[in-house]
Amino acid sequence: MRRTATGVIGLAVAGTLTLTGCKNGNEETPAAPPAPASSAPAADSAAPASPSTPAGGYGTDAPAAGGAAGATAKSGQVFKIGETATVPFDYGKTKGGTIALTVTAIEKGSPADLDALKLGDQVKGKIPYYIRYSVKNVGTTDLSFTTVGHMKGLLGDNTEAQGVSVIGKFEKCPNESLPKGFTNGQQATGCAIALAPSDQTKVASAEYWGDPYNSLSKGKGLVWK
Repeated sequence: MRRTATGVIGLAVAGTLTLTGCKNGNEETPAAPPAPASSAPAADSAAPASPSTPAGGYGTDAPAAGGAAGATAKSGQVFKIGETATVPFDYGKTKGGTIALTVTAIEKGSPADLDALKLGDQVKGKIPYYIRYSVKNVGTTDLSFTTVGHMKGLLGDNTEAQGVSVIGKFEKCPNESLPKGFTNGQQATGCAIALAPSDQTKVASAEYWGDPYNSLSKGKGLVWK
């Protein structure tokens, strides 16, 4: 039986947006087959993905966009769409690694895309944007079955866009755990959903706020725009 996707809206807590739902953080998850790649709407794309980059879903043959990995990115550093940041990646209590993270595109979707998530009036009038990114393991740790989350959208005035976590599979913006055998040199793609409040406002940039860049530590994430 095919599993139906449902969405969970981010909730505003003490002036910040907290995303809830499964597969949303940097955490180790049970083994699961990668989601199939799917086509995504290309209209009003902030920056198109490379023609050889899958539109979504994890796959070990996905090429990394942007430049080669270098020094570890600093808190608050700003990148252009397609540029690569070298990021410390921690999960669990005893393991850590290093990834090269690249936001490859911020694509405008259609309000009708959200019908499959059954969020009703919670998303009435809102426009989904799909933040597509690539991940490459540039460290020595096997990152199989971990999840690269903590990616959110920012509106044109630099305020945080509302996010949606998906429970199940959402073909417009698949985001599965990293596949088995995700060792040094392996590459994959992922996607995060950000909502613009209306068609007159756009999601203009993306921010990665995982450790050590989250608001509980240094307070400034890595931004792509």
